[in-house]
Amino acid sequence: MTAENERSDFIRDMVKEHLASGRFDRVQTRFPPEPNGYLHIGHVKAIAMDFGVAEDFGGICSLRFDDTNPAKEEEEYVEAIKEDIKWLGYDWGDRLFFASDYFDQLYEFALQLIKAGKAYVDDLSAEEIREYRGTLTEPGKNSPYRERSVEENLDLFKRMRAGEFQQGEKVLRAKIDMAHPNMNMRDPVMYRILHKEHHRTGDKWPIYPMYDWAHGQSDSLEGVTHSLCSIEYKNHRPLYDWFLDQLGIFHPQQIEFARFNMTYTVMSKRRLVQIVKEGYVRGWDDPRMITLAGMRRAGISPEAIRAFIDHVGVGLSPSTIQYSKFDHFVRDDLNRRASRVNGVINPLKVVLDNYPEGKVELMEFPNHPDDPSRGTREVPFSRELYIERDDFREDPPKKFWRLAPGREVRLRYGYLVTCTGVIKDEGGEVVEVHCDVDPETRGGNAPDGRRVKGTLHWVSADQALDVEVRLYDRLFNHPFPLEAEGEFTDYINPDSLVIVDGAKVEPSLKEAAVGDRFQFERVGYFVVDPDSTPERLVFNRTIALRDSWAKIEKQYEGKQ
Repeated sequence: MTAENERSDFIRDMVKEHLASGRFDRVQTRFPPEPNGYLHIGHVKAIAMDFGVAEDFGGICSLRFDDTNPAKEEEEYVEAIKEDIKWLGYDWGDRLFFASDYFDQLYEFALQLIKAGKAYVDDLSAEEIREYRGTLTEPGKNSPYRERSVEENLDLFKRMRAGEFQQGEKVLRAKIDMAHPNMNMRDPVMYRILHKEHHRTGDKWPIYPMYDWAHGQSDSLEGVTHSLCSIEYKNHRPLYDWFLDQLGIFHPQQIEFARFNMTYTVMSKRRLVQIVKEGYVRGWDDPRMITLAGMRRAGISPEAIRAFIDHVGVGLSPSTIQYSKFDHFVRDDLNRRASRVNGVINPLKVVLDNYPEGKVELMEFPNHPDDPSRGTREVPFSRELYIERDDFREDPPKKFWRLAPGREVRLRYGYLVTCTGVIKDEGGEVVEVHCDVDPETRGGNAPDGRRVKGTLHWVSADQALDVEVRLYDRLFNHPFPLEAEGEFTDYINPDSLVIVDGAKVEPSLKEAAVGDRFQFERVGYFVVDPDSTPERLVFNRTIALRDSWAKIEKQYEGKQ
């Protein structure tokens, strides 16, 4: 770790001590996801720690899938996780592993513990095991099968391996201490019978190791020096240590750090699976999801996510982050990278009565007002234009500075125009606004120096592209949906997706590619969606220009 890139936190300080004391002569970490869902923003903290610590100390970081439960795991999740990690900018090189790589060795380790009298086959049901386990204040009691002989346990376990027993009929448990104050040490289950096909090993195994049995041994077999885990695994560390000590194999150092939560979200993978399967969203990559796939489709960059995670930092106390803080990093990132264009979401036609019919002028717009090096583009201006419907009021309220009868406004980089009248439909709704142009104000400035308070964006009606716009917002309308009354799905925001068919954008976007990001001036940040076709573009709103949720969040401050 060099002085210029040195970062300090309690984990890196501990790693420094281990290297200085000779406890380890190298640094090797791993990111160990379970392939039972897509990664979400909460996982990025672990990814950044695992890969970041290894990089800072000139070490290596592996990617290992802890694929010990075929009932919930799918190859789709494996590929999605790999794609997400690469998208974030991390690389495991040739160090891709699976817990299933070690199934044979884990089985041999289990036989070793049985022979040492440290594991036994139990016939209790899952419910009975829970009952025998005791409580935090009361010790558990021994299973009636706990004192089986080594020979009987070996025979039964080998028969479990051979597939002789039904699912749930028997388990293999470690023999530790049913009165131990740490519940994880009360004879934990090491193997259960599952007649399920595994995504990698097929039907080879009718028994599968429990996560707590496979995890520490997998770390040891790979030579991991620092096993970085979230804080809920602190109480599991004594169990991992016990297994490693009993087996007499290489002993990694586990270090725990706190997770974080974020308002207006759920970070439970089980709940996210439910949201997808019950159709509340369009899939794991729905832009309303906090999955990395969803954020990617929303147009959020990996740089914004990593900057946010750096801001969250690493500690020992769980924290809750306001969603608006994450929005700040997204806006700040998009403000720098997104080119500016004109887009009208809810179009209202404007006719410039004194502008020549058939005339088209090309107005020069900067592609980014804060970065002249990105150049300019020409946007057509004509007699008929579209503006946002919200930019006109026939009876304007106080402090409404946009277009209204008799009022002069600026059409951005176009002309100053004054509203002279409106046309309404049979229902009384304004369908067309008529204005006069001041021909001396090309470019949007008056030679006589007069000022106007309103500046509107626009697109030329004849040249505009018709596009579909998907206005995404927060999936939940309650900051703590898991803590609120009723089901968390009761707080799904009904306005989290509004689809607008017939929005208008300037013609320069005709060649926009999937993933291109833009700021629709005065509207928000948008990205071209994969559903786009050469004939019709689809834009997802990444985020609005202003945080409409900020005031709402303030009332919940201090309630986290």
